[in-house]
Amino acid sequence: MLLNVLRSIRFSSIARHPLFSRFNSIATSKKMRDVKVKATSKSTHEDEEVEILQSRENEISSPLSVKSTPEIEKKYVHKVYDAIAPHFSSTRFAKWPKVAAFLDSLPSGSVVLDAGCGNGKYLGLNPSCFFIGCDISNPLIKICSDKGQEVLVADAVNLPYREGFGDAAISIAVLHHLSTENRRKSAIEELVRVVKPGGFVLITVWAAEQEDKSLLTKWTPLSPKYVEEWVGPGSPINSPRVRNNPFFGLESIPETEVSIKEKKTEISPSFGLESIPETEESTREQKSESIPETKDGLGEQKDENSVEELLEAMKMNQQEYFVPWHLPYHRAEVSGASASALASGLAKKDDRKGAVVYNRYYHVFSEGELERLASGVDNAVIVDKFYDKSNWCIVLQKAKP
Repeated sequence: MLLNVLRSIRFSSIARHPLFSRFNSIATSKKMRDVKVKATSKSTHEDEEVEILQSRENEISSPLSVKSTPEIEKKYVHKVYDAIAPHFSSTRFAKWPKVAAFLDSLPSGSVVLDAGCGNGKYLGLNPSCFFIGCDISNPLIKICSDKGQEVLVADAVNLPYREGFGDAAISIAVLHHLSTENRRKSAIEELVRVVKPGGFVLITVWAAEQEDKSLLTKWTPLSPKYVEEWVGPGSPINSPRVRNNPFFGLESIPETEVSIKEKKTEISPSFGLESIPETEESTREQKSESIPETKDGLGEQKDENSVEELLEAMKMNQQEYFVPWHLPYHRAEVSGASASALASGLAKKDDRKGAVVYNRYYHVFSEGELERLASGVDNAVIVDKFYDKSNWCIVLQKAKP
């Protein structure tokens, strides 16, 4: 009965989604290089920052807004993964050993809930357990469904399961796509809610403390979201020099093409959770302004030095990024999602690399942040925590009555 209900939900939601009418359609009469692209303007970037601010303001004003998806997630998470789903899936085949070990340790017959299952690479990993996956992306869920996996479309902050439904739950590389702290905490609460007392929850997220520091130069840092909250009114951060600093813009940072292997391999500890290594790239140099050696000039120089120090400190504490995904032209739909994304400005073309470039929103977690969030969740205790391959990870156990 349960399986019939899940299948009904899954297939009805997929059938209604307009993307699938063109999911596999590729026009041969037109090349991706010929598709027109909407020009990216400064005002567009400013609008993106407003979306982040509004999501924070709306969350504070309404307790129900935690379950209302902010625009930045709709645009830079949901729409992006819908568009890149087949290519994304082809690069997600290596199982992370730590996740595999967790799943293999579960008793036979356990019901395992994978919240944010993506292409379903962990579903069925332990053949003695029963797996149910969910994801916000219809195209990714269709990929799972085509493989015969039990899946449905659902939101991580509003899981469609009754309390105590599963024996264990996993959330692999999902929480960092949620744009507010309340939503991230809510997702953890949902994972705890849907497992039985004594059940375990494994959560992994991208770390701000990346092992490969060069990766950070290849991501686009979002302008500081809440300047007044961080540094207060009247701060030098509001000076024209700071506002015009390239660091605070949302201009994309160019990258070199990423070569991705699309053949399946055995489980390998050399693979990170979801990070894709990217090749090196030169970064932009900022020009400094010369300041006259006058009394006033020395005062200005002191202020400017303070500003530069503040800039550097904010760079060190940066946690909000756009992380690019390069969709090769031969994998993009000329008449489908990619063409629509290019026309709307959601994506851009890079003819040199022969790819459509999408930006994905990430909040990377600092050391201790994930534990702090989880510690505020009722009826759960942290039984393990570790850092591995640029990811922070925790295992929670739901308290028994």
